[in-house]
Amino acid sequence: MSRTKKNQESTILDIAAALQLSPATISRALNNNPNVTPATRKKVTEMAGQLGYRRNNMALGLRNNKTHTIGLIVPRISMFFHAEAITMMQNALYEKGYNLIISQSNDSPEMERRLVDTMYSSRVDALIVSCTLDTQDFSHFDVFADNDIPLIFYDRVPPAFDGALIIRGDDFQGGYLAGTHLAETGCKRIAHISGPLTTNLYRDRSAGFFKALKAAGLPVYEHLVFYQPLTYDNTRTALKKMFEHREKPDAVFTANDTAAIAVHEFARENGLEIPRQLKIVGYSNDPRCAIIRPAITSVEQFPGKMGSKVVEALMQMLAADRETALNEPITIPVQLIRRMST
Repeated sequence: MSRTKKNQESTILDIAAALQLSPATISRALNNNPNVTPATRKKVTEMAGQLGYRRNNMALGLRNNKTHTIGLIVPRISMFFHAEAITMMQNALYEKGYNLIISQSNDSPEMERRLVDTMYSSRVDALIVSCTLDTQDFSHFDVFADNDIPLIFYDRVPPAFDGALIIRGDDFQGGYLAGTHLAETGCKRIAHISGPLTTNLYRDRSAGFFKALKAAGLPVYEHLVFYQPLTYDNTRTALKKMFEHREKPDAVFTANDTAAIAVHEFARENGLEIPRQLKIVGYSNDPRCAIIRPAITSVEQFPGKMGSKVVEALMQMLAADRETALNEPITIPVQLIRRMST
């Protein structure tokens, strides 16, 4: 084979010439047509590998209007919740004959907009999205809804979106469970470290928490409430301010587990006995919460269940017309996992 030929894309015609079979037979073999014998299919597959043949899924998609590819945009793949949900979605979609293109917005609305354009240009059959913390304008997703391409928002979602399905955790209930549990353990001054209220997650978790305090007859101490990106360093800064105040907290509810672990380390470094002097509740049930000692109470979001529900709903959307597809929001229940930190 010449050097020029090696640098060219091999085609079905090249495989047909090499095996002295018709292009139609080669095409059927590559598409696992049952009318092709296993022996012929094996020969075709092996020759395709030798010649470096690659299926052109884009061309196939143009012919049959299906690429069997699903787009997924998440804030960060490294987040425990999304890592679990992505694994479930990818495995379930693969079993159903779909590939998953995964991209991360890095919590940048501008990057999110660009990724939506890329996914649309790539002719994905559907798009699954967990939005950035700061996404307030959701109009860049209109291109999917306007063209009847299935669109699912999960976890971080818009308040409403015509033409899309919304699947979310019961974050209000999660905040309520955390606040109620701390009140029931005798806490009187409960601090709350939450994320930016630009996203549904933290609005709902905080609202549920404050409702629990009100139900228990406990006050909200403004100097013990912080809304900020939930990083380790930000949490440490907030804790330092809290404990410099005359009225110090006897418990902390953080809206994610990274912050809860930061509280745990701060307490140990400053001689605060957990849970006698300071109780801690986190959110997400990150595996680290069970390993650390004393283990941290947290709210389980069941990311695997959410990922499974996303795929289940997506399959219904792909199989149905727009009038019969799912459109009512779906809420995934949460559970308080009690451990020694409370």
